[in-house]
Amino acid sequence: MQKRKLSKFHKAIFLDRDGIVNEVIMQNGQPSSPENFGELKLKKGIKTFLDHTRRLGFLNIIFTNQPDVARSIIPIKELNKMHRFIKKTLAINDIYFCPHDDHHNCECRKPKPGMLLQAIAKWNIDSKKSYTIGDRWKDIEAGKTIGSKTILWETQYNQSANNADFKVDSFLKTLRIIKNHL
Repeated sequence: MQKRKLSKFHKAIFLDRDGIVNEVIMQNGQPSSPENFGELKLKKGIKTFLDHTRRLGFLNIIFTNQPDVARSIIPIKELNKMHRFIKKTLAINDIYFCPHDDHHNCECRKPKPGMLLQAIAKWNIDSKKSYTIGDRWKDIEAGKTIGSKTILWETQYNQSANNADFKVDSFLKTLRIIKNHL
């Protein structure tokens, strides 16, 4: 009888892009995504944070709604340029994005967990040992759906989001939570 090979499950940090990995662009009091590479500004402390999570054995995976692609505000080529830069600069294993708008009703658009489920399947991730970090209720809802621990980055524009397991306002606090729950 042939022995069945046991596959290794990984743990992951699922990160929303805009507001966690890079700064949001405020327009009329509302947060929005950078529309071109020149507007992309990485958040202070993100590189060090991701280096630490990688050393702790986590995969670092970005998942992001990018409806400006469907709205013809940002060309896919420009979005890909941003993502290549992020992967080259930061300890990121993969980036998943949804280019659709709300009316498309796709399975990948947050708060639906489609992007996370794709990453779980590709990378053999144990969602119960993973964290989802975001700055909006949609990020947190997607993380809750897959059973990960959720961390909300508190900002002036998300005060009504309150269903996360943890709330933070710095990468240091985020790292402490992760280390305390290993």
